[in-house]
Amino acid sequence: MIPTITAFERSPDGGKGQARDMRVRWALEEVGQPYDVRLVSFSEMKEPAHRALHPFGQIPTYEEGDLALFESGAIVFHIAERHGGLLPDDANARARAITWMFAALNTVEPPIVEREQAPYVERNEAWYGKERLSFLDDRIRARLNELSRRLGDADWLDSAFSAGDLMMVMVLRRLEGMGILEEYPNLSAYVARGESRPAFKRAFDAQLAVFTAALNG
Repeated sequence: MIPTITAFERSPDGGKGQARDMRVRWALEEVGQPYDVRLVSFSEMKEPAHRALHPFGQIPTYEEGDLALFESGAIVFHIAERHGGLLPDDANARARAITWMFAALNTVEPPIVEREQAPYVERNEAWYGKERLSFLDDRIRARLNELSRRLGDADWLDSAFSAGDLMMVMVLRRLEGMGILEEYPNLSAYVARGESRPAFKRAFDAQLAVFTAALNG
């Protein structure tokens, strides 16, 4: 059965592949699973039909038969569990890969998202300014310092590429344009390795085609 995922009809990321459906697309491409995409508008995301799939009115969602999932991390984990190629066979290595998935979403991503949102949600506050942004940047650097030390000169976080790397690369890509990731050559190279994978390129091209079609339509 071919699963169906949802994605933005007009993605606010400008086709840069940073919307969270990109994580699911990449995972499906890595395991060779065909999939359909249902595009939803911002207004449709808040309607009852979509909220029945995603109670918070966001994307992506994943439907396969009578199974409906939301949250990109949960969806990628489901794909990795259902198909080979994203989680190691060895039980301990598998557990470590899952740990890195959680680390990407729970430890590394939150300060990045806060920094992304600050100019939009805090700009009218009296305390917003260079000091506030510098504080947020340093919170990101604290995590990147630790991640950079752990990765060292390895290609991937735990030997072979896994769902943990997929999620971490996608999180680190959110730093594009901030000028922070470039301070860490090994992390920049790590992201570039992820982006060079054929499955990533297929997923990126697919989501970009949606944005281009919407732009020209």
